[in-house]
Amino acid sequence: TGFTDVYSTHHAFLALNKNAGAAKCWGNSNDGGACSGIDFAGVTDVYSTSAAFVAWNRDEGKGQCWGSSAWGGACNQVDFFGVTDIYAGSVAFVALDKNAGKARCWGAATHGGDCSGIDFEGVAEVYSAGCAFMAWSTNAGKAQCWGHADCGGDCTGIDFTGVTDIYSKSAFVALNKNNGTAQCWGASDQGGDCSDVDFAGVTDVYSGGYAFVALNRNTGTGQCWGDSGRGGDCSGVDFAL
Repeated sequence: TGFTDVYSTHHAFLALNKNAGAAKCWGNSNDGGACSGIDFAGVTDVYSTSAAFVAWNRDEGKGQCWGSSAWGGACNQVDFFGVTDIYAGSVAFVALDKNAGKARCWGAATHGGDCSGIDFEGVAEVYSAGCAFMAWSTNAGKAQCWGHADCGGDCTGIDFTGVTDIYSKSAFVALNKNNGTAQCWGASDQGGDCSDVDFAGVTDVYSGGYAFVALNRNTGTGQCWGDSGRGGDCSGVDFAL
C-alpha cells in the first residue's frame, strides 16, 4: 500500500501509487503541481521536463500531460499508440516508436520539441543535453541532433563511426573505447569542449549538471572538464583511493 514512486519538475512533485492508480501532486500548479484532471489508472511510467509531466500507460498506448504547456505540458495532439520509449529534455519530450521508426516531439520547438526533420528509422537510443536531443543509430554508426545549437542540437561535424558510448547532460560526449578517442559538442563551458582530455584507456564517463569526469579504472586516474567551479576541475583529486 502507499505510494510506489515519486517524480519531480523543478517546482513541483508527483507521488504515484501504481497499484491503486492514484497520485497526488503539489508545488507550483503551473509547473505540474496540479494534477486533479489526470486519470492515473494503469499508468506505468512518468517523465518530466523542468515544468511539465507526462503520465504514460504503455499497455494501452495512452499519455496524459500537465504543467507548462510551452514546456511539454500539452500533448493532446500526440499519438502514443506504438510508443516504445519516452525521453525528456529540459523543456521538451520525445516519444519514440522503435518498431515503426518514427517519433513525436512536443514542448519548446526550438529546444527539442520539433523533430519533424529527423529520420528515426533504425534509431536505437535517444539522448538529451537539456535543450537538445540526439538520436543514435548504433548499427549504422550515425546520429542526428536537433534542438538548440548551443546545447548540442547541431552534430553535423561529429563522426559517429566506431562510437561505443554516448554520455549527455549539459553537453554530449561520443566515446570510442576501442581507439581511446572522444568527441564533445554543446555548451563548451559545460563539457562541450574536451579537446584537452586524453581518452586513451578511459573505462567510464560520468556527467554532472555542468561538467564531466572520465575515469580509467585500470590505472585509478580521472580527468574532468566543463565548468571548473561545478566539478570541471579535479586536479587535486586522487582517484586511486
